[in-house]
Amino acid sequence: MRKKIKKVWHCQKGEGYIDVAVGVLCLMLVVELCMVILPVFMKKQQLDNFASEIVRQAEITGNSNVSGRINELKAQTGLDPQISWDCDYFNGTKVQLNGDIKVTLTQHVDIGFFVFGSFPIDLRARASGKSEVYYK
Repeated sequence: MRKKIKKVWHCQKGEGYIDVAVGVLCLMLVVELCMVILPVFMKKQQLDNFASEIVRQAEITGNSNVSGRINELKAQTGLDPQISWDCDYFNGTKVQLNGDIKVTLTQHVDIGFFVFGSFPIDLRARASGKSEVYYK
C-alpha cells in the first residue's frame, strides 16, 4: 500500500496542464494590468499637449485669458484639469513682450485593478513660454 501511494505521489503525469493553467492566469493578469495602466499614460500625454497648446496661445495673444482655446481642448480631449497661471503681468491678464508665462495643469485620475480598489493619483503638466506681444 505504501509503495502505491509513493508511486502516485511521485507521478509527474498531468503536471503540464497545471503549468499551462497557471501561466495563462498570470498572462491574463499582466494583460489586465496593462489595460488599466496604459490609459493613464495616454492621459498624461494629452495633459502635456493641453498645457503646451494653451501656453502657445497665451504667447501669441500676450494674454493669459485664453478660455476659448481651453474650452476647445476640453471638448477634444475630454479632460477637465485645474489650471493655474504664473505670469509676469503687465496690466490685468496681459503679459508684456518677453514676459514669462507659466501654466500648471492638474488632473485627478483613479486607477482601479480588479477588486483591489481604486488608487487615486494626480497628473501634473507644466509648460512655459515668453509673451510675443508688446503693449504701449
